[in-house]
Amino acid sequence: MSDWALILGVSSGFGAAAAKELAKNNINIYGVHLDRKAAMEEINLLKNELKSNNIEVIFKNASATEQDVRNIVIDELKQNNNIRIKIFLHSLAFGALKPTFDENSKSSLNQKQIEMTLNVMANSLIYWSQDLFYANLLKKGSQIFAMTSSGGHRQWKSYGAVSGAKAALESYCRQLAVELGPYNIAANALQAGVTDTPALRKIPGNDQMIENTLKINPSKRLTTPEDLASIIKMMGLSENTWMTGNTIRVDGGEDITG
Repeated sequence: MSDWALILGVSSGFGAAAAKELAKNNINIYGVHLDRKAAMEEINLLKNELKSNNIEVIFKNASATEQDVRNIVIDELKQNNNIRIKIFLHSLAFGALKPTFDENSKSSLNQKQIEMTLNVMANSLIYWSQDLFYANLLKKGSQIFAMTSSGGHRQWKSYGAVSGAKAALESYCRQLAVELGPYNIAANALQAGVTDTPALRKIPGNDQMIENTLKINPSKRLTTPEDLASIIKMMGLSENTWMTGNTIRVDGGEDITG
């Protein structure tokens, strides 16, 4: 049986770092990303770097929230006989960053934006996990990870929709842990500290967040994607699924000191 990592959001940040770390440990990579043509040169460089570890690498540039895309990805994975999705990493960072209330009502969150954010950043975890399970790709020893943040329990202006999605994502991980536990499949949310990624740079007031984090983090630095990748490797390669249903801080103590 060959082991694979399925990474949603593979092209940058946590997804790319995890792919690099897992590839070094002989895990085949299937990555889904949604990028414009301008980014393809960098993505191809990532693919080539992963392939240099003598593993199989498949990338698909498509929306991970579409059912047709899930069907295609799962069909392609099943063509590889006797495989296991050892690590399923949900690292999708796309949501509406607008205040709930604004002097101009047209500048505040609307129903479509809230539902889109929840669907991309939370609900899709359930849909993918269901389809992978019923396709017999999640098996004994599989590990599910979903990327969350302190925004799941803290509020910033313009972060309300994403905060709600992160809280739902953490709840979904607990639900997956309960229902997949009898199959020895683990599910955990990883709460990263403030990390300088393309997703962070889209959050209004990100400069202030970075400045504050450098003051309160015990190590006086930001979290890096590599910090997360090392934890994903450590937990993901383990066959022990007893650690499940948790929201695990990977932030150097940032959340408990902020």
